[in-house]
Amino acid sequence: MPVGRSQHTNEWAEAHGCGTGILKHAPCKDCQAIMKVLLLKDPKEDDCGQDPYIRELGLYGLEATLIPVLSFEFLSLSSFSEKLSHPEGYGGLIFTSPRAVEAVELCLEKDNKTEVWKHSLKEKWNAKSVYVVGSATSSLVNKIGLDTEGESCGNAEKLAEYICSRAASFSEFPSSERPPPPRARPRTACGRRL
Repeated sequence: MPVGRSQHTNEWAEAHGCGTGILKHAPCKDCQAIMKVLLLKDPKEDDCGQDPYIRELGLYGLEATLIPVLSFEFLSLSSFSEKLSHPEGYGGLIFTSPRAVEAVELCLEKDNKTEVWKHSLKEKWNAKSVYVVGSATSSLVNKIGLDTEGESCGNAEKLAEYICSRAASFSEFPSSERPPPPRARPRTACGRRL
């Protein structure tokens, strides 16, 4: 009895300990046909000049067709740039995506604030809490010179809980007895000490 394409692939993945994720080994020679998949994302080139998803899926015998399904436009950059220039008016920053980091970079470039950022603004923002959702966003925020926390929370709900717990522990004390701001205390990762 011939084995169907998806059944064969699933059996191969299970036999090689790959579970339901992307296969870790190239499919066997017995796979009958190349599976075609639609990849719904914007194309991005890696160091090899190819979208990493297309390349990786191709290594496992999948033919991916990339379809960009979203359009994006930054809004309120002027307002954001003004606020970014006055860290004294805010308690911190929360980056929810790589696009938020891109917005900061655009504001700095557009308004010729790159030098001001390097020499004073970055330090002023680093004196405050800088939260991120996820390690990819954290990496990008680190590249613009900011120290982050909360990256291991994994989603907005857990990050919000983490931020609120930090804010609550900071505001429980009268101002004369307050512990140092969160940046100076040991870092925690979503409920656990590092």
